[in-house]
Amino acid sequence: MNLKDLKLLVAEGEGLTVEFKTETQELEPDWPEENGGMQKFACRVFLKVKMAKILRRIPRPIANSGFKERYTSKMDRDIVAFSNTKGGYIFLGVDDKGTVRGERLTNRMKAEITDLARKCAPPITIKRMSQIGKVAVIEIEEGFEKPYSCGEGYFRRLDAVTQKMNRKEIEILFKQAFKVSFEDQIHPGVSWKEVDEFKIRHFFEEANIEVRLIEPRPILTSLNLSDSKQIKNAGVLFFAKDPRHYLAQCETICAAFKGTNRVDIYDRNNIQDDLLTQFNESLQFLKKHLNVRSEIKGAKRKDIYELPIEALREALANALIHRDYSMRGTNIMVEVHQDRVMIRNPGGLPEGLTLHSLTHISLRRNELIADLFARMDIVERMGTGIQRIHDLMKKAGLRAPKIESNAFFTITFERPPYTLNNPEKGVEKGVEKLTSAEKMILSFIKKNPHISKKEILLKGKLSKKTIDLSIKKLKEKGRLSRIGPDRGGYWQA
Repeated sequence: MNLKDLKLLVAEGEGLTVEFKTETQELEPDWPEENGGMQKFACRVFLKVKMAKILRRIPRPIANSGFKERYTSKMDRDIVAFSNTKGGYIFLGVDDKGTVRGERLTNRMKAEITDLARKCAPPITIKRMSQIGKVAVIEIEEGFEKPYSCGEGYFRRLDAVTQKMNRKEIEILFKQAFKVSFEDQIHPGVSWKEVDEFKIRHFFEEANIEVRLIEPRPILTSLNLSDSKQIKNAGVLFFAKDPRHYLAQCETICAAFKGTNRVDIYDRNNIQDDLLTQFNESLQFLKKHLNVRSEIKGAKRKDIYELPIEALREALANALIHRDYSMRGTNIMVEVHQDRVMIRNPGGLPEGLTLHSLTHISLRRNELIADLFARMDIVERMGTGIQRIHDLMKKAGLRAPKIESNAFFTITFERPPYTLNNPEKGVEKGVEKLTSAEKMILSFIKKNPHISKKEILLKGKLSKKTIDLSIKKLKEKGRLSRIGPDRGGYWQA
């Protein structure tokens, strides 16, 4: 690693293979601003007193070393976590926001880090320790004797978080220790010319990461999507110009059916592009075919879908992250029926995982793909997707989705009943049937929000009474609002 590589990794932020550490973040919790400066001050005083008491009990030679006072409380966890996952880097002297504070790598520090790693079980060998600019860089390889543990237990890396594993997760990790996942395999047929720089730029924009130069080779290498010479399957799925040319199973099919039987399709979209495009277009397809009502508060209008969009987002991301991409001739299915929405992905639950354990065990079949989605804030970094879906459905007053797993993983959302006169039983005010006059008025307003009632009367050849009554009904249904005064204002449809 050189200084240029370091700057790129720092710009990308913490992730599956990168951890930042500074002295400040070890001693001070990140209090929200609204808690007030006095609370921060009280916390600092408490920590200083606590640290003083601890240091009085530590032998003088160790206390003077400096390193153990600042980093060892979590360093062994991170070493174990990277060894149990994909390997990675620990940057000493960089805070959580990516600001370089600086740290000097001394011989004593090297000895203490080596000692920490050797005390893990099995012992871990640090690949490399180096000083790059102002940052001390600790490089850890993925281990070949998983699972590894330290004094506080077994840890693994989940996106940008070092997380302690429970007994079941340890068992599953042990079973999967010698398997190379499909996303991690090199795809020999893809050259660097096939990488789409526009897709890389789009990813960085979505992840809110500022990178001046888009250079595919170092960027994909820094994201662990390449070994610097060849591109991994995960890199192809995300950034190839035509990913389906190399991986035919890179596809999501969205279909809307008439009625409740899986027979008559009235709308369909075969999305044969990168995973981010599949996610975005699938979500738009769902929004297009779901009932929605509008709430007007002041000058703002809020669309509320019959199923929580955040829950559907989570389910779509879950399908893309957890599908088994090694299953050729398969694809993700997104189906909209009159009574339900179904999202299905190839590949059931990982070996050892059960439907009952989904809400309290976090394991990802494709860790590299999950890391990219987490960087864009599409999924939670703590791996709580299924529980979050349950919580969102409960908050909306709807039933929890039905989950099934065999060769495919399927999550089914029950659509609320559609009735016109009872909003409390699933009625969507915004999708109540419109009269021909109401539809005509809406079409005029969408083309020209500043249109007057007189112009509507002349264009539509409607009576003044019909126009007034139709506008009143449209307002009641949440489909229309008036912004500003009668003169100088405009319509919002």
